[in-house]
Amino acid sequence: GLTRDTGPKEIVRATVESVAYQTHDLFEAMKNDGLKPKLIKVDGGMVKNNWFSQFLADVINIKVLRPKVDETTALGAAFMAGLQIGVYKSLKDISKNWKTDKCFNSKMNNQHRKNLIKGWKAAINKTLS
Repeated sequence: GLTRDTGPKEIVRATVESVAYQTHDLFEAMKNDGLKPKLIKVDGGMVKNNWFSQFLADVINIKVLRPKVDETTALGAAFMAGLQIGVYKSLKDISKNWKTDKCFNSKMNNQHRKNLIKGWKAAINKTLS
């Protein structure tokens, strides 16, 4: 929790970590619905940070693929426009353009992961009660 010793660095780290924990929660919901993803493709400015991408892989225990082009939202819009006007024939043609920059695999042992997630859930429960 926050104490008098908590500074900007700790707040930023907690914010970044919360994204990984929220992604974990989402993947748990997907697993409960019968889906078992083997990897996640990420994009956006945040994934440029190797520490975050590795922490995400550690927390969700799933392979994380970061693309060479990290701002794929704009690229996706361009691909859809290209599909509409005939530059691409199908989504399969477009998917060939996705190139991996780096792959992150979990390096965290299961007990440590469980402890971190338990701490996350305890913090959420405190916030909600």
